[in-house]
Amino acid sequence: MTKFVSRFVKDESGATAIEYGLIAALMAVAIITCLTAFGPQMKEAFEGIGDSMGNASGNDITGG
Repeated sequence: MTKFVSRFVKDESGATAIEYGLIAALMAVAIITCLTAFGPQMKEAFEGIGDSMGNASGNDITGG
């Protein structure tokens, strides 16, 4: 019984999985926060790039 308890205390494989889960959750929160904060600015930038590319090729890439 004492061997089982000592092996259980020394086993750290579950802790590693939890740490990776916490890191992934923190990264998701950071990405969502950045997209929420900078989303409108990024949309305008990409629309400007798309308009420039459409004007350079002579085609309307928006389909309208």
